[in-house]
Amino acid sequence: MKPPLHVPESVLHDLRGRLDSTRWPDAVVDDWSWGTPVSPLEALVDRWRNGYDWRATEERINAYDHGHERIDGLNVHFIRAGTRGATPLLLLHGWPDSPLRFEKSIPLLAERFELVIPSIPGYGFSDRPPHPGYGPGQIADLLAALMARIDLPSFGVHGGDIGSAIAEEIALRHPEHVVGLHLVDVPYWHRYAFDASTATPDEQAFLDAMTAWSVSEGAYAALHRTKPQTLAYALEDSPVGLAAWFLEKFHAWSDCAGDVWTVFSPDELIDNAMVYWVTRTAGSAIRYYRDAALHPGDPARRVTVPTGFTIFPKDIAHPPRSYAERFFTVAHWTTMPRGGHFGAWEDPAGFARDVTVFFDAIT
Repeated sequence: MKPPLHVPESVLHDLRGRLDSTRWPDAVVDDWSWGTPVSPLEALVDRWRNGYDWRATEERINAYDHGHERIDGLNVHFIRAGTRGATPLLLLHGWPDSPLRFEKSIPLLAERFELVIPSIPGYGFSDRPPHPGYGPGQIADLLAALMARIDLPSFGVHGGDIGSAIAEEIALRHPEHVVGLHLVDVPYWHRYAFDASTATPDEQAFLDAMTAWSVSEGAYAALHRTKPQTLAYALEDSPVGLAAWFLEKFHAWSDCAGDVWTVFSPDELIDNAMVYWVTRTAGSAIRYYRDAALHPGDPARRVTVPTGFTIFPKDIAHPPRSYAERFFTVAHWTTMPRGGHFGAWEDPAGFARDVTVFFDAIT
């Protein structure tokens, strides 16, 4: 294992200067209808400037075992936790979250599983891919190689958001190594490859809802997929710009009834933003969307590995089970009573319980 994480003091000093010299835009409304409003963002930034302590977060994160493996020229960072010799479980985060998505779930899963929680290449503490070509299939190969490198050749895999597409690819490309696949959503790309003429009424309602969501809420993904470099300048240069881009999603996608602070504390959201800021991966993270668009999955393939789904009611999408069964061998399906897109973070007890029930049934 390499030494624990340590951000140079010069990086934190530069951040303080940028926060102190923020040039705030004016606003014509103070609600979320036009994007992130001023009031909650000012509250978050005020905490960031006055009282937030990255060193305390760093110390907390460093309490875990950290590993680094160089695979195909990239340094891949991961946290290793849980019970050695138990069922290995690879946990894959999404955007705009990070491995911190799983922090509250780690102690709840630790007895049943040996946990491996990587920073997806281009996100956080793994290297940034140096050129195009790192879509979900390529990253799936890297992470399967990581599991072999650390002597865990047979494992379960869980994913959410972009992590679900990568997890699906691991199960498709390396099924002999995957004992079970667990997801909290059906990877979004299937919507584009689905033959709507064969849809059931429930599936058509889901597709219609996704179309409406794309029109009202999906502009960020269209930008990430098409012109990520343009946005990268703002996200890499302005911590407040980065926080605004993220805060909108944590508000819109969580089960917060309009008040994001009922689900996440300011320090939790700052911690997550800091993972991107101190590693300078805000730009490389959104580049993933472009790579994923250029290297989509094959709609003719179907996952044969037993697959479990935990569906949170306030997530972006609410696919019917029949839709998932078109692409996966569904062995477990649970609709949770609460929680949103960041289910493992919002309801760690419910998430951990359902993951455990699934893997108990198949292993």
